[in-house]
Amino acid sequence: MAMVKKTATAAVSDQQIRVVSVNDEYNVGVGVVHRAKTTGAQRPNGIEHSQITEIYHVIEGNAVLVTGGTIENVKESAPDSQVVKVLNGPSSGGGAILNGVSRKVGPGDVVIIPPNTPHWFQEISSDQIVYLVVRVDPHKVLPAGYTAKP
Repeated sequence: MAMVKKTATAAVSDQQIRVVSVNDEYNVGVGVVHRAKTTGAQRPNGIEHSQITEIYHVIEGNAVLVTGGTIENVKESAPDSQVVKVLNGPSSGGGAILNGVSRKVGPGDVVIIPPNTPHWFQEISSDQIVYLVVRVDPHKVLPAGYTAKP
């Protein structure tokens, strides 16, 4: 929660806390994300990661998460972006997700998002949603040994 407090004024904050190597076989990243309340008028931003499985554990807030389907106007993320270099490895993003599955999520819920699965929060109905994210990296694209600076 200290990471969330540091970036409380940001509309979206995705802070990788640490990336560790597990028996030299794969890497695991742990981070915390908070997203501010959204309304229907805000532009959707679907994203997918080609090599990382993400596991969300919702700590606070309520939202509608859309997964699956296809992303409109999809483009690869820049290789030198924080998303690629530190958070999720090779990724693509774009507009809305077409033909995805919507589900409400709230405190205590756990969601697993496999590689190449489009996802985005269509609506955040509380002031914010905060979730712990575990990123399983079998291809070792995340920087093992990374630790966020306090």
